[in-house]
Amino acid sequence: MNKRRNILPGFGLSLGYTLLYLSLIVLIPLSAAFIKTTELSWQEFWTVVTAPRVVASYKLTFGASLIGALLNAVFGLLTAWILVRYTFPGKKIVDALVDLPFALPTAVAGIALTAVYATNGWIGSLLEPLGIKVAFTPLGVIVALTFIGLPFVVRTVQPVLEDLESETEEAAASLGANRWQTFYKIILPAVWPALLTGFALAFARAIGEYGSVIFIAGNMPMVSEITPLIIITKLEQYDYAGATAVAVVMLVISFALLLLINALQWWTNHRLTASK
Repeated sequence: MNKRRNILPGFGLSLGYTLLYLSLIVLIPLSAAFIKTTELSWQEFWTVVTAPRVVASYKLTFGASLIGALLNAVFGLLTAWILVRYTFPGKKIVDALVDLPFALPTAVAGIALTAVYATNGWIGSLLEPLGIKVAFTPLGVIVALTFIGLPFVVRTVQPVLEDLESETEEAAASLGANRWQTFYKIILPAVWPALLTGFALAFARAIGEYGSVIFIAGNMPMVSEITPLIIITKLEQYDYAGATAVAVVMLVISFALLLLINALQWWTNHRLTASK
């Protein structure tokens, strides 16, 4: 019997190339960050990463990233639903606008958001009489992180909704289910894994965002200063060990949160599979 020839190389060679590539791009640089922190003693490391200004930046960065990702999970699902289930004038334009945060340089996005939400901007001037200030506040950070994270949710959920047959919803309605029951029992379980993936991607993207945030945040210590800016500031002061220490804390927390989200996604998929 002739052995079937594959176009791609075998498992061993493919795995070798994959591990080499991941090592060069991911593992070695991240390992270097941990090694760099060994220049500090444990007491020095702890002093750097628990400084009040740094801790305040942790709270803002992770808190704003979480809020932005949650907002994108809700409105990203709604946007994907509109794009999949309805036909309307300008639909292709709206679909293209979803990808704009992908293509737009982050600095341009930050300047544009600041111009719009500043007190003399189009939206900021309308919000100021209501006592709502967006630019140069933590709220501005949330707006910027929501802006850059929206495409991750929409583009993750959209293909799942396209594969979801509308006949299933019609069958549920014919059996007496109302709209909420149809959404909760039929639609949400089908899109939940993709929605959770989009949420995780948006959250991870927001944690490391820098360019679009520094313009609208105002960068006031203890108020609107994000952790990536803390790292940049330490690098400008030639405090490489301190910058690396803060970066390592960000890395560990981000990895732990993403691991938790992936575990939740696996549990959800396992539960859905077992219920079928």
